[in-house]
Amino acid sequence: MMRLSSQRALTLIEILVVVAIIGLLAGLFISNTDKIFGQSQEVVARVFVRDSLKTSLVRYKIDLGSYPSTAEGLNALFNAPANAGTRWRGPYADVSGNTMPLDPWGESYGYRYPGTKNKSSYDLFSKGPDKTEGTEDDIGNW
Repeated sequence: MMRLSSQRALTLIEILVVVAIIGLLAGLFISNTDKIFGQSQEVVARVFVRDSLKTSLVRYKIDLGSYPSTAEGLNALFNAPANAGTRWRGPYADVSGNTMPLDPWGESYGYRYPGTKNKSSYDLFSKGPDKTEGTEDDIGNW
């Protein structure tokens, strides 16, 4: 009889060890999810800033002769500026609802023309995770 109960105790100990290992692995995964998802948000912002709008802005420049001004902003890709006349052939960007999407952190993308980082072109940027312009985590086309 003693042998039977010691086998049950050993089985219970094995189960506890397995549960502890699973708990440790889950804890490691959960503690790194912010890092994993944070990097994917940066990739999304980087692709949008450097690639997704580039074609739209170039098409706008071809039709109207220059990039939208800072005052006109990215809205000029969806709605004709007052001085565009018949040259505006937009909308130039294909996004849902003809409104500029927000960056992965819920903020508007920044736009300047002429650019301060790209003197002969435009600046297009996300303020990054800290939501503050001019810090190291800004993601721009420079």
